[in-house]
Amino acid sequence: MSSQIDLGRIDPDAQRGRRLAPVRMLLPLGWVLACVGFFGPWVAHTTAGLTITGVDMAEFVKFLPGVLDGSLPVARQLFYLPPLVVVVSVALLIGSRELRYPGPMQALFLALAVLVSLQLLPPAWSPASLRTSEFRLQAIALGGCWLLLAGFWLLARLPTWLTGSLTALVALVALILSGWQFLIAKPGIDGVYGIPPSTGWGLYLCLTGLALLAAAGALLAWLTRLQARRAEL
Repeated sequence: MSSQIDLGRIDPDAQRGRRLAPVRMLLPLGWVLACVGFFGPWVAHTTAGLTITGVDMAEFVKFLPGVLDGSLPVARQLFYLPPLVVVVSVALLIGSRELRYPGPMQALFLALAVLVSLQLLPPAWSPASLRTSEFRLQAIALGGCWLLLAGFWLLARLPTWLTGSLTALVALVALILSGWQFLIAKPGIDGVYGIPPSTGWGLYLCLTGLALLAAAGALLAWLTRLQARRAEL
């Protein structure tokens, strides 16, 4: 009789796992797409040397005539938002007790996040250059990324609805601001090239990855809050 009762009992952990399965898949997909897109071409050209990747955008735009004379309101640091958001969201969620990513997967994405965080450094840098006003903010952001990654196990103790909400917020902000800055810079880029180059697949892939992170974070926050309300009833 007891075995029949056990067979009919609903396992709450298994039920929770099924509900969060879409989030478990969307987050790694978003991280990968955002990174691949960032390393891919944002300005496409048939000549490889004239192709500009997301990695190069922040340094390239500061030499545009419109940026130098102030006619183009470009904040070049905003082009670093995609890798920054990937690192922050990995730190917030890879150790989540609700998502339960296996240990090898946690180690893999933490290691990749460290490598991605290095994209916040300028192409040619030195300790002295990182203390200059131009690069100081990037150095501070890099240090913050490393602290968050080192403390991912502490961040896992935060309420999941909070870490999910933060991920959704920062991903949405990065999507809007980096896309907006590209649209502002594009006329200046077209002017430099003479014949307007096409927008590369990297930009679209990166923004898609950020959109997936925003959706996954929002879904995670909603599901965990819904679960908490049901537990209170």
